[in-house]
Amino acid sequence: MPDEVRDLVRRGLARDEAALAELVERFGGQVFGLCYRLLGHRQDAEDVTQESFARAFRSLASWDNSRDFVPWLLAIAGNRCRSWLAARLRRPRPTDEVDHLPDRTPDYQQARHLAEEVDLALAALRDEYRQAFVLFHEHHLSYAEIAVAMSCPLGTVKTWVHRARRQLADDLRRRGVVEENYHAVRRI
Repeated sequence: MPDEVRDLVRRGLARDEAALAELVERFGGQVFGLCYRLLGHRQDAEDVTQESFARAFRSLASWDNSRDFVPWLLAIAGNRCRSWLAARLRRPRPTDEVDHLPDRTPDYQQARHLAEEVDLALAALRDEYRQAFVLFHEHHLSYAEIAVAMSCPLGTVKTWVHRARRQLADDLRRRGVVEENYHAVRRI
């Protein structure tokens, strides 16, 4: 697969639209998943996913093809998310009408409640902790790949993932989502 990706990038540099579309097809889900976890809002995640690919395509020539493509792409997405979050602080909050749209998905009450609680706990984490946690647990990147994607030392990534796990577990216990003596959450 790395050779296939390198070929797609080479073709993308030659302005081959089909190659660029294939890159979006292959990696769009991962980029969107990271953006959604970091931003917590579907429309924002869709916008930032699109921005991330546009930025990546403009910067394809700077990708070091001796390295994996996915961490490089996810680093761009993570940076776009941080910029979006900073800009979001300066934007007005949505109106109540938008906040209270009815949920028309099937009622999976318990699973939805747990997912909401985990999302709330994730949202309370520092940006670096959340990004490292999501890249490790949802995108299955190694600590080394995360270090490259986040431009920080390997030990720092390990610390961030560990602290994110601990804070998530503590937050979920404090809010009564899991029992006080429930230790399986520590291995999230």
